[in-house]
Parts: sequence; C-alpha cells; structure tokens
Amino acid sequence: MMSHFSSQSLTAPRRALGGALLAGAALLAACSHEAAPATPASTAQTAELPPLKVVDPAYMDTTAKACTDFNLYANGGWLKTDTIPAAYSETGVFKDMADRNELVVRSVLEDAMAKAPSLPDTSTQYKLGAFYGSCMDSSAAEAAGVTPIAPELASIGSITSPAALIPEVAKLQMSGTGVLFRYGPSVNAHDAQHYIADFDRGGLGMPDRDYYLNTAASADSMRSAYRAHITKTLVLGGEDSASAATDADRVIALETAMAKAQLPRVARRDPKVTDHQMAFTKLHTLAPNVDWTAYLHDVGLASPVTEVNVGEPAYYSALNALVAKRPIADWRAYLRYHALSGASPWLSSAFVNENFAFASRFSGAKALLPRWKRCLRVTDAQLGEALGQAYVAKTFSPEAKAKAKAVIDDIRAAFRERLNHLTWMSDSTRAHAQDKLAKMGEKVGYPDTWRDYSKLTVTKGPFVLNEQSASRFEWERVAQRPGQPVDKTEWGITVPTVNAYYNPSKNEMVFPAGALVPQTFDPKADDGANYGSLGASWAGHEMTHGFDDEGRHFDAAGNLSDWWTPADSKRFNAQAELDAKQYDGYIQVDTFHVNGHLTLGENIADYGGSLTAYDALERALQRDGRPGLIDGFTPEQRFFIAYAQSFRVHSRPEGLRTRVKVDPHSPENWRVDGPLSDMEAFAKAFGCKPGDPMVRARNVVPNIW
Repeated sequence: MMSHFSSQSLTAPRRALGGALLAGAALLAACSHEAAPATPASTAQTAELPPLKVVDPAYMDTTAKACTDFNLYANGGWLKTDTIPAAYSETGVFKDMADRNELVVRSVLEDAMAKAPSLPDTSTQYKLGAFYGSCMDSSAAEAAGVTPIAPELASIGSITSPAALIPEVAKLQMSGTGVLFRYGPSVNAHDAQHYIADFDRGGLGMPDRDYYLNTAASADSMRSAYRAHITKTLVLGGEDSASAATDADRVIALETAMAKAQLPRVARRDPKVTDHQMAFTKLHTLAPNVDWTAYLHDVGLASPVTEVNVGEPAYYSALNALVAKRPIADWRAYLRYHALSGASPWLSSAFVNENFAFASRFSGAKALLPRWKRCLRVTDAQLGEALGQAYVAKTFSPEAKAKAKAVIDDIRAAFRERLNHLTWMSDSTRAHAQDKLAKMGEKVGYPDTWRDYSKLTVTKGPFVLNEQSASRFEWERVAQRPGQPVDKTEWGITVPTVNAYYNPSKNEMVFPAGALVPQTFDPKADDGANYGSLGASWAGHEMTHGFDDEGRHFDAAGNLSDWWTPADSKRFNAQAELDAKQYDGYIQVDTFHVNGHLTLGENIADYGGSLTAYDALERALQRDGRPGLIDGFTPEQRFFIAYAQSFRVHSRPEGLRTRVKVDPHSPENWRVDGPLSDMEAFAKAFGCKPGDPMVRARNVVPNIW
C-alpha cells in the first residue's frame, strides 16, 4: 500500500503474517515499555491542547521569502520555537493530530478498563478493557520478568534438527515474531478477485539489508551496537555472558547471509520484480530443505494450496542452503534472540530499557513515551476496530463525512479532466486510465461493518501473552484466505489513525476518520484551506498513487497488467526520471541526499495531488463564488499555505538518517518545496519570478499528471 506518511502516527505498526515488525525505529521506540504507574485521562489534559486549524497564520514566518523557501515561509514561525519532546523522533502536524486523537481513545479505553470486571469475558468491551488493563499493569510485568515466555524459550532450546526448526518458526510467526521469511495471504496480482498464498523475504533484526552490507564506518558502528544489543538481550533472557556473545555472533552471521540474498528496496519498486507466481510444488523444488506442506499445516491452512507467489525466489534458494548448512546452534540462537526481542517491549523494565536504547539509535528519541500512550497504541494496532465505533461517535459526525467526501469527489473530477487534456498520452492508454479512475474505490471515515472479536482470547495477564494472543487471532482470522474471494470491505488501517493509503490491488483510497480532523480538514474552513490540505496532500496524493511508477502497473480491477502502449510507457518513464533527478539533488540530512528513485512514487503523488487539487479549487471557486481575503490571503495563497502546513514537521537527524535508507517518503520540507517549485500556479499566486529558488526552469520540470 502507498501511504500518505511514513508511519502510522497513532497505532503501532501492524504485523504481516510471518513478517518482522516494521523496523522504523521511531515506532519501535514508541512501543517500548517500562514499568510506570497509570494516570487517568482528564478534561484538563484535553484543554491543554489548543485547537488546530487547517491554516494557522501563527505558524508562518512572513519575514522569510515565499519565493525562496516556501516551507520556511509557511512553517518557519513554528520551527523557530518548536522543541521535539524527548520521547519523539519528530514533532509537528502528525503528532499534534495524534495527540488529540489519543486523548479520545484513552477515554474509551479507560472506560472499558473500569467496566471490564463486571462484564462477561466473551464481550468485546471486556476484551478491550482487559487487554489495555493488562498492559497498564506495570507491577505484574516487573514481577514476571522473562517468565511468561519461558515455555517458548524452552521449546526453541529443544530444537535438534532442521526438521524441528520450521515448526518453531511457524509458532513464532503466528505469535507475531517475524523470523526467516514472511508468509501471508495477499491479493492475487493476476486475479485481483481472489487471495493467493504469498511468500516474501524477511527475518532481519535491523531495518534494512544495507545495515548489514554497507562498508562505511557508520555501518560498522551500528553493527557493533547491534551485536552488543543482542548479547545484552540474551543475557537478560538467562544466558551467561560468554555464551550470549557467541550467540550474538551467530545471529549477526545468519542475518548477514540473509541480507546478502535480498534485493535493494529501490529494485522492489517495480511490482514485476516481486511477481513470481508458481505451482506450490515448485516452491518445494526451490527450497527442498523446508517441508512447506507441513509448514502450511502448522500455520493453520486446512485446505491444500496449489499456487503461491514467491516475492524473491533467490532469497528462498539462499534460505534453503542456510537451513541445510548452518549448525542448529546458530538457528537456536537466532530464534531465541528474536523471541526475546519481540517480547521485550512488554516484559520487565530491564528488557524494555535495552530494547529502547537500541531502537533510539534509529529514531533519536531520548525517552520512552508515557505508558498509557504505548499501551493505547498497541491496543489500537491489535483491537483497532473494537475502538473504532466509540471513537467515531465522539469525533466524526455524518456532516463531516459528507463534506470530506464532497472534496474528494471534486478531486476525482479534476483528475478526470487532467487525463482528458494530457498531450503526451495516447487515446488508448487514456481510455484505460479513465476506466481505472472511474472504478477507483474510496473509503471515508470508518468501515460499514465492524470486525468480530468473538474468537479472540484475552485474560487479565501477563500482557505479553495477550499481545501474542491478539497476533494469533489476526493470523487465524485470515489464514484460510488463499483461493478465497477478496474481502473488499476490509480496512488496512484503524479508524483513529492519522494516515491514509492507496491500495493498488483493490484500486481504492482509504481515509480514516482520525486523519479527517484539523489540521487536515475542517468542514467549517474555507475551500482554499481544505483543498490545499485534504484535497492536495491527502486525496489528490492518494488518487495519484494509482498512476505513479508503481500504481500505474495495476489495472482498474487491481490486476498487475500492462495497459500502457510502449510509447506511453517510454514517455512516462522519461518524465519520471526528471522527477527522480530533481529529488536526488536535495539534501536529506548531513551529506546524505534524498534517494529520488526510492521516493519516486510519493514525489509523483505529491506533485500530481497538488496540481489536481488546485484545479479542483478553481472549479469550486467558479461554482460557489470567491470569498474575500482571509487573514490577508487569497484562496489560492491559502491553498498553498495549507498544503505546506499539512507537512509541518520537525525531525531528529537520527530519524532522517534511517529514513534515507528505508522510507519511500522524502523529508517534509522537500515534500513542500519540491512540488510547489514545479507549479506555475504557485509562482503566480506569490508573484515569484524566473530565477527565484521556488521557480524551476520549465525544461527540467516533470510533466506527468
């Protein structure tokens, strides 16, 4: 899925079946967990947070020149005074919106926690309250230490052969610990109406393969820190220091071998690179040292699988050799470390603090989040739709949903017009593009049908077992999907989340209620503000993802299909290269440049979204009439200010260094200045002239959407 932002600001990252946790260090840090007392939410806390506006003149620095650095002009007043809180990798609009959403969610959870003792343990309200309550029980976590996962560690210690390895891998994956590879049902790339069993790479403990393979001194330092972290974690789990150090070397060696067999992230941007559908029997040929039939049985598939997709066949060939040749002691060390690492955020403070100390190397966070925030985020990630109804009732009216949908529909109409007038596109490709746009689904606010949690088991504690139980519930909920019809009603994001996404396999945009609040959208705000924020950086952005360098490979039904003429593909790629070159020239942090090819899809979506939403604003002004100046600005100027303020972010350098390797989104200052410096309408709105930094020469400006 292509998302609006690099992380889900409210929820902890979701776990893919068999997949490692997303290794974005800010998220890892946010989910870390020390022993701390609970504190109740209050109306006083809510009052401490001033209301957000779609456009806030107080954030601006009008002494800066709009035609030199528009991000500084729109957000410089705020940047001058902002201090990133110790527990965060960054601050800004996403954090501000999430903070307000979290207070609403906290009130829901604390109410459920208070009522849980009097409710039947089969009720969803009980499960919600008991899950959150067991997480908040810091005393129990501290007293239990590593005991809750001792049976799991003993099971790993009993592995004596490769045949016994894979069943243990299956158990860990089902409980949410990503080891060796990723497995899960996904939408079939060539039959988007049905799911297919999907196997992909995985199993690394650091965020990306490059952390293992890069020869720079900084990479050596990070590998040394990782080795020390593994050693400390294993010692906390009961090993002596010498054995733990030896096992840490085993883990590093195994993961380095895995990393060498994995493709770079940029290579994977082409969907065809990870499209390798084959008969299930061929997977046995590709990796015969793994009993794949037994594995699928162990992870809960009752029906036989005849067809699979293998994202990186070379990785599975390498994994096959590793399973056969590496000593069992290496695998025991690897699984033991990952079992401890996956559980560490929810164990005693010694585990939590060590987990956070290593994660902070990637995020730059200086302190743990308050316990209630960490418990809230994992509850939302695991039981999100149990929270959704209550959140919507408190925050998102039917009128707000209707107004947001009207803006999104205007963006769709404007994109349709842009398609009609593209001079570089042939009529044949245009007809397919129009069909895809017409059939693009949109989900706004909240699901029509809420998830059933009747099969989820939640106890009073220890929490780590409840967290693993929730992971198994999710696994079992979807385990039987290969071969079944795709659930078109399902959401891949929780309702309170400050994010949005486009899913090319379903050809749909999804905008949760948590993102449809100020600073993104206000039904009472002027069109200039709403079209600049919700219209450009959210709706127009996600819509353009259907036609970016990845999304364009999928047709109206969601199938991986080449609906472009060769000449049109060539023209698109030439213009996309201009975009990549533009962003390659920007500095991300220190001496690191933005990776224009890694961020290409998001950059195309930012530019296309801005162009489309501006067109939609002009149509709305013609239809509804132009207002007078607001805060001294025209509707067009407020459009661009709103767009810039929707990316009001202040990041730590550690987080930016991590993002340059793993994040397909450019830093927020370039998400503002990059696309706007390409727009003639922006230059006109602020009187910018050729030669100004915010006016790029027309011969280097990409002409795509």
